[in-house]
Amino acid sequence: MKKIILTVAAFFAFGIGTGFAAPINNLANGQTAVGYLHDSLYIEHKLNNNLTLGLEKHDIYGQYAITNNIRAIIGSRDYHSDSSIYVGAAYNTSLAPNIDGYVSLVGSSDFAEAQVGANVNVAPNVDINVDYTAFRPDHGSDRNRFGLGATFKF
Repeated sequence: MKKIILTVAAFFAFGIGTGFAAPINNLANGQTAVGYLHDSLYIEHKLNNNLTLGLEKHDIYGQYAITNNIRAIIGSRDYHSDSSIYVGAAYNTSLAPNIDGYVSLVGSSDFAEAQVGANVNVAPNVDINVDYTAFRPDHGSDRNRFGLGATFKF
């Protein structure tokens, strides 16, 4: 456990990754997910039936489960300097046995971001994540990309 935490902390400290990269994970109460997607590590923990908190390099966020399939999202991008508070929503559903699909949309006065993806359960507590993310900043160039990553749940 200490090795996982130290590895995650090292990646955050050395500045790997940009943007909101975390997929929409289904976690059990008290479960933690550590994952990698779009050149970024993230960690999130489900505190109770409705609330999940997460952290990655540029984001600190919370997801509140409104129903089993719909979540409200609130977060702060670049929380360590000039931050931008964002809000959004996500929807997830089972697409096939061992495959969950999701769509999320978050935005602030500085950007809008949409993500569509799927989590494929390949082993107990291990998912492969595939997604497409469209990022539209108010200033600068749009960034659209496909991603492939993995999530470990414990």
